[in-house]
Parts: sequence; structure tokens; C-alpha cells
Amino acid sequence: MATTHRRFANHPGAKEAPASALEYTPEEDKNPPMRGLVLVLASSLVANSSYIQKFFWENAKFGHPKLIPGLSAFHTRLHPNVIPLSPSGGSDVSATKPAILDFGPALTTPQPLDLSGRFYSVADYHELYKSGAATPAQVAAALLKLVRRDVTPESKYAVAFIQTNVDEVMAAAEASTRRWEAGRPLGIMDGVPFGVKDDVEVEGFVSTMGMRVDERLEYFRKKETATCWPVRKMVEAGGVMMGKMNQHEVGMDTTGCNPTTGTATNWANPAYYPGGSSSGAGSALSGGVVPIAIGTDAGGSVRIPTAFCGVYGLKPTFNRTCTRNTSMCVVGPMASTVSDLTIAYRIMAQPDPNDPSHSHFAPSVPPEPSAKKYIGICREWIDRSTPAVLEVFNKAVQHLTTNLGYEAVDIKLAYLREGQLAHSGTCLCEAADDAKARAGADQAGWLRPLNHANRILISVGAHTPAQDYLKYGQVRQVIMQHLAHLWEKYPGMLVLTPTTPIAGWPILPGEDKYGFSEGNRSIYNMTYAWYANTSGCPAITCPAGYADEEQGEGKLPVGLMAMGEWGTEEQLLAFARDSETYLHEVYPGGRQKGRQWADVLAMVKDEWDEGDLKEV
Repeated sequence: MATTHRRFANHPGAKEAPASALEYTPEEDKNPPMRGLVLVLASSLVANSSYIQKFFWENAKFGHPKLIPGLSAFHTRLHPNVIPLSPSGGSDVSATKPAILDFGPALTTPQPLDLSGRFYSVADYHELYKSGAATPAQVAAALLKLVRRDVTPESKYAVAFIQTNVDEVMAAAEASTRRWEAGRPLGIMDGVPFGVKDDVEVEGFVSTMGMRVDERLEYFRKKETATCWPVRKMVEAGGVMMGKMNQHEVGMDTTGCNPTTGTATNWANPAYYPGGSSSGAGSALSGGVVPIAIGTDAGGSVRIPTAFCGVYGLKPTFNRTCTRNTSMCVVGPMASTVSDLTIAYRIMAQPDPNDPSHSHFAPSVPPEPSAKKYIGICREWIDRSTPAVLEVFNKAVQHLTTNLGYEAVDIKLAYLREGQLAHSGTCLCEAADDAKARAGADQAGWLRPLNHANRILISVGAHTPAQDYLKYGQVRQVIMQHLAHLWEKYPGMLVLTPTTPIAGWPILPGEDKYGFSEGNRSIYNMTYAWYANTSGCPAITCPAGYADEEQGEGKLPVGLMAMGEWGTEEQLLAFARDSETYLHEVYPGGRQKGRQWADVLAMVKDEWDEGDLKEV
């Protein structure tokens, strides 16, 4: 096993955590819930009182990690930047595997038409264009009617987006149409629509991140001058970017509630939140508007909305798709099907030769068919889920182990409580730094663009002492070393959990006006998601079943999440394929989709047949 470390740069080393770190005692958090005028008043008081900010910081127990006995014996790790290298141990990936794996028939063949809960896929769009039944320009023109926020009346699906550049959308779609007419499409993605979360940089757009635009700050007057690498690769593959997508403001919660830009709809059941912070992406996917979206994930923001909305999300290895100024956040794909998630991931993860970290990543490769398939289960952690979620989880595990050759092994994980506090403290600290950077010279107005809930959270995060931030890094080191130890013991193991411990987050009356702050439930909702962000490991979420709703109409999707070793995205995608088959072919009733799902291809066909495809 000693050669394992040679496959990575920056590997933490395999070391079992101290016994005390493996003890898990859940605690009830004591962050007061706030709504309505109480929230408005509290935000004003907290934002203007350093004393109250410090009190909230202490009340949230963000200082507790520094009290862990023996923690000083471990190095501080500020970034989980483990880089998988080529099998020889070097960084020359060109000599081993291609930068992007081929798209075989399993990815490019449309699903059977009679499949339960069938969503349109990249393969469906490809076949549509190939047959000549419609063009990318016709699809884009039809979709613009669904996603534009600058027209009246606004489509019920449009709240999933924030901003769209109509001229650029149509120019890209018309260029794709010409390629198809000439018989020279760029590949499987040519002409396929997709969306991008608003905090991801796209040239020509201001990344509002779901905030109220305040042009007194220079930040809101400056458009991005370059496009983030993963978006750029999708565009180069022929994808048509329909616009920037709605989100929970500055990514700082897990519901998607946004009183400023509107709250995107969860089309599985509109009486529940879509999840956050990539809420617009989850909404557009669940509503059938686009087959692929690009989101970000610092604490489950790709995985929680896809779990709540009944679709698929992949949080890649740290820095796998691009390098960002953060120790937690990554850019990852979200999709309606596993095939589309795989296509998007492979395109987005091509190495950027100009990125000194990203360029060294060896491509992830699918597992050998004969490889042992372990799933690691930390039962005391999983048992924190609600009964409805546990029922779905246990049935999925039973199928995986009984019918698909997976072997379940009991594991212990390090610092499940302390690590989550460290994760939350780190995210708030980095969010405060970002907010002050956006304010530029106007530091007095650094909280002004934020809603009431985030003024509280981020002003509190600004009080994180350097000593505590360093202690968070030591907690991270212990977690990563213990995971490496488990992978030496069980090579290829996937750590399996529910994606969230709850099935959906119900919308309460009045929350759309001011938003709300419910820190205890937010922390609980991230029970499982944060571990992959702190460790830098990849993780995938798949719909695995449904729970009964308590309000509204529509069953609530329940997500199954697998976390793998650094660089094992393709192994996770293979796992997702097994999970997708289970949902379609074994789970009672199969996959479900919302009652108001947008049949985009039928809409395009009807308009074309009637000769009524109007100008946008």
C-alpha cells in the first residue's frame, strides 16, 4: 500500500485519527430562528454592533475547534488541494490518457421513450438536430420565452434565471444551426442549451450572485472580462448558454429563498424550496427547461438543490474543474440524467494548460469492472436522518449490496461535529472577506447589498480570529489523513450517506418578503454535504426514492450521496448509473417528475409545425 501516495501531489498521508476524534456526540445548536420584522430589526442591530456579532459567533460555537485536546500535534492545512497524477506518479497527463474520455453509445443514445419519469437529455437534442426536425436556433428562441426576466408577462419558469443576453444566445444558436446545416457539428453538445449559476464568471455579465444591484459600488458596474474555464469549455463544445441562473444570495444557505431576485420553484413540489445555493439550476433542471447547468458547491450547493429537486449533481475534487480563491468552493455540473452529468463533467474537467494546479490533474478514469466495490457506512452519522430519508437510504443500500455486488463496511469518520463547526466558520470567514472585497473603497457599505439574513451571517463571520482559522485547518488535516487511512484499508471505497437528512424544506407564509434565518436547521441540512468540501473529495448525489409531502402536491425526492477518494469522479459516475437504473427499474413507481414539467421539444415542434415561431 505504500505506493498509494505516489499517485497524488499534496497527499495528506494515511493516518488513523485519534480515538477521541472518532467519537461522535451530536449537539443541539442554539442559533435563534428569525423571520419577518424580527429579522429586519436583528439584522440592523447585529450589523452595527461588534459586541453582538461576537456574541453570535461564540453562540454558534465557532471557537470550539481550538479547544480540541491534542490538535496542535497536526499540521494546519488551509486548502484540500490533493492532485491525482498519472499512474507513473508524474504530472505529464498527455503521455497516459487523453484530456477527455470518449462519449460512447451509453452516453449518446436517448433513453427509451416509455421510461418512467423520462427527462429530455443531451442525446435527445442531438437526435432532434441530426434529424432536422428542429434547429438549435428554434430551440433557443422557444427557450428564451421561458427564461427571460425582462419581459411581461414573465414565464413561470423564468425565476430560475437572473439575467440573459438575448443577442448572444441567438448568435450562438444560429452559429450552431449553420454547423448542423453544413453537416459539421462540433459534437454531442452542439446546440444543446445549458445555464450557469450567477456566481460563476461569464464574460459580459456582472456576477450579481443573487444580490440587490447597488451601482454605488464599482463591483456592480464592472462586467466580467473573462469566462470561467468550465463554462468556456462547454461553449467551445457548442453548448448554448441561455443565461445566468438564480441562487441563494451569495451562496450562504441551503434553501434557495431569495427575497431580492425571487425564489426559484421546486417543480417536484412547488410548496417546498428548491434547495441552495444553486437553486435556479435545480429549478430549471427539475422543470425540464435545460438538461445541464453549471453550479458551485462550498457546502452542498450543487448537491442539496439537485437532491431536493430530484436530479443529479457532482461536486468534483477540489480544483478539478478550475482554481478559485477559496478553500471550500468548486465548480461542478448538474444534470437531469447521469449521461448528461457525465458529458458535462468530462467537458468541464479538461485541464487548463495555463492553470498551475488544474493543469496537473490526470483525467479521472472509470473503474475496472473487476474492482472490488466497497461502500463505507458510518451508521451513527446516517442515523441522524429523519425516518422517511432513512427508509429510502436503507432500501437503496439493500439493493446495492444484494443485487449489484457492493460490499457494505462499517466505518468511523473523524470530527463529524467539530469538523462541521470548522467548515461553517471557514465559509463565513471567507464570505466576509469576499463581501469586503466587493465593497472596494466603500468599506462602510460592505454589508449594504446583502439581505437581512446575510448581513447577520457575514458580519458574524468577519469576527473569526486567525488562530481559529488555523485550527480549522488542523481539523481538516486530521479528517483528510483519516480518509486516506480508510482508502488504504478499503481501496476504492465510496462513503455512502443520504444527501440531506430531511426530505424537502417547506415554504412558510411571508418568507418571500424578507427571507429568514434558521441556522439550526441549515446546519442540520448540511449534516453530510460539508465533509466533501472540507476534505476536497468528489461527491455525487442521485435521486433514490421519494417521501410523502406534508404540504402542496408532489412527492419529495430523497437523494443518495456517495463520496470518493480524490480524483474518482468517473467511479462516482458509474455508481450514479447503478443508482439511476435502480430508480427507474426497481424502485416502486420508478422515477417521477413534476406535474408542470416543461415539454420543451414538444413546444418547439408545435411552434414550428404551425409556422408560429415568433421573433424573440
